Parts: sequence; structure tokens; C-alpha cells
Amino acid sequence: MSAVEKQAKLRELSKKLGYEYKDSNLLALALRHRSVGAKNNERLEFLGDSLVNFLVADMLYHQFKNIPEGDLSRIRAHLVKGETLAKIGAEYRLGDYLTLGPGELKSGGHTRKSIIADAVEAIIASIYEDGGIEPCRAFVKRIFKDRLQDLNPKTIGKDAKTRLQEFLQSRQYDLPVYSIISVNGAAHAQQFTVACYVEPLKTKFEATDSSRRKAEQKAAEHALQALGEES
Repeated sequence: MSAVEKQAKLRELSKKLGYEYKDSNLLALALRHRSVGAKNNERLEFLGDSLVNFLVADMLYHQFKNIPEGDLSRIRAHLVKGETLAKIGAEYRLGDYLTLGPGELKSGGHTRKSIIADAVEAIIASIYEDGGIEPCRAFVKRIFKDRLQDLNPKTIGKDAKTRLQEFLQSRQYDLPVYSIISVNGAAHAQQFTVACYVEPLKTKFEATDSSRRKAEQKAAEHALQALGEES
């Protein structure tokens, strides 16, 4: 890709992001994975991680005035986790703009969630470095706006087993009972099948996964769906 084409791509992404850079080199750096060499986005990613945690905390503090610190921390952790950031990056099709080394290109690095999530953090830092805290705050608000509107502060960030237990306790039902049905496969590739018995439904919900914990979470999720309590 020629220098002119690269600049055109950067302008295209900048427009998508809703921020006009004074120094487009900062955006270019935010998109450079470490597989390219020493000049990469890791330092920006480090800064962006702190910025997104601070700015999301500030948003939550002002939006949810009666929620205690522990719940605010849980909600923030859910919002700024890699999976959420990767989804945000996918919405901007960041994979199309990343600069990757030959190895990462060959192995499909442009679709790898961890790389895309890191690039989102690096972009947040690049906006801060280019324009200061207010443009950075505006961008973070923009990318989290819909997620903040849609979240349920009572359940977000809680795993399925916790949500199922709280649901049953709040209605004075017995707690769910988990049991292992079978363990199959070699030691390095075992598959656990578990059952989750839910007293009000008089039903066992089964699930299989690579660990007992994961299988129990899946079974609890099935129970929640049957109870009309999807996450």
C-alpha cells in the first residue's frame, strides 16, 4: 500500500471514529501491532487502558448515583473487558486498518479479538495525546453510550451461577443443585457433562464443556433462560 493510500485509510477511519487528528501519525501508531517491530502501539495501549477505566468509572459514578462501590466496580469491569472492547473494534471494522507483521497477517491477526481490543485502547490514548482529555472523554462516551443505556446494573457482569442463585433466593426457593453426569475424553481434553437441578421447575438442565466450572455456568444459563431471566 502506497503512502497516499495509507493516508486515505487513516482519514477514512478518523471519520468513522468522529475525531479529526492534528497528527495522523498517532492514529497510525495506535494501529501498529507489536509484530511489526519496536515502533508499535503497546505504550499507547498501556495509557489507553488507564484512560478507559477512569472515564468509564466517571460515567458510571454520575449515571448511577445510588449504586455502591462494589457494584460500580463490577459493572466497569464488564464494560472495559477485552471482549467488550473487541466488539467495539469490530463495529468500526478495525481489523481492516491494522498494521501487522507477516506472521500475524498469515495467522489471521486482523480478526483476533485480543489484538482488536488492544487497538481500541491504543486509539483512546492516541486521541488523548492528540487533543487532550475532553475529546478523549467525548469518544469514550460515544462508544459506550448505547451499552450504558441498555445495561441492567443488577445483573451485568455477574456470571450465570450467581444470577441463578440470586433469582432463586429472592423468591425463597431452594438453591440449585449441581451434579456431574459424566467425564469423557483423555486427561488433556476432558469433557464434563453436568446437571443443574432447579426446584421450582422440577427440572435438570444439562450442559457439557471442557471444565466442570464452564459446564455448570452453561447449565445455569439454560436454567435462567427457562425462567425467563436471560442476560
